[in-house]
Amino acid sequence: MKVALIGLGIMGRPMAKNLLKAGKEVLVADLNKEAVADVVAAGAKEASYAEIGKECGVIITMVPNGAIVQSILFGPDGVASTIKPGTLVCDMSSVTPAESQFCYNKLKELNCEFLDAPVSGGEIGAIKGTLAIMCGGDQGTFEKMIPYFEILGSSWLLIGPSGSGSTAKLANQMIVNNTIAIVGEAFTFAAKAGADPEKVYQAIRGGLAGSVILDQKVPMMIERNFKPGGPIRINHKDIKNCVSAAHSIDCPIPYTAQLFEIMQWMKVHGHMNDDHGGLVQYFEALADCEVRKPEA
Repeated sequence: MKVALIGLGIMGRPMAKNLLKAGKEVLVADLNKEAVADVVAAGAKEASYAEIGKECGVIITMVPNGAIVQSILFGPDGVASTIKPGTLVCDMSSVTPAESQFCYNKLKELNCEFLDAPVSGGEIGAIKGTLAIMCGGDQGTFEKMIPYFEILGSSWLLIGPSGSGSTAKLANQMIVNNTIAIVGEAFTFAAKAGADPEKVYQAIRGGLAGSVILDQKVPMMIERNFKPGGPIRINHKDIKNCVSAAHSIDCPIPYTAQLFEIMQWMKVHGHMNDDHGGLVQYFEALADCEVRKPEA
């Protein structure tokens, strides 16, 4: 069976290559022709959305937002213009639960299946095939995707009906991004107080404050390395989705709402393409200091 991967960004490109390495016949599409050429050189075939709808039994989308997912699927000459009954569409993008449910219902009308399956693990997880995959949809649809999840991830779980995977991803993003922000705030405090941030990190990493985020992001902050694994612009979109989804169900999320305003500051100051560890720069600007090793 042919499988398509639409969206060859930081995550989608290595995911497509992992499908190829596993022996799958892969069709790809992306507006970035350099990315397309790279994956085609690895063995994929470039195709239009309509060609993908006609030829593929499984279609994976991995794009920046829900509006793009819907345009790819339901726009003029989109996937749905030629899709065959029984086709399975798996959206692994980070979108709102309502956007996932819209696609589920629309594709159900065409006798097709839909699974929302956003991921956590970043670029490294996409390259290594160790993504954590959070799914929403029908049990049978989920089971059909497991052979592909075995290639792309190290864990996968059906959480509940359509939209549940997207809900889980938003909860994940609240935790990850708020944690990065408070790490940035704490280490700015330490630096402003005159402590060596690297020694503070070594002192606390073995205690309750220790975490994957602490181990990944503090060294980047100290080294002033904000080359993106997860760029702030993507996380900015996700946090905006968190606020929107929470407001739609009257669920107050004050910490995350404040985080969105911090990210707005990052946007105004030109930091959207920094790694999300770059959130430390907001706190540094407030405190007029930088988190870096003291000069010898």
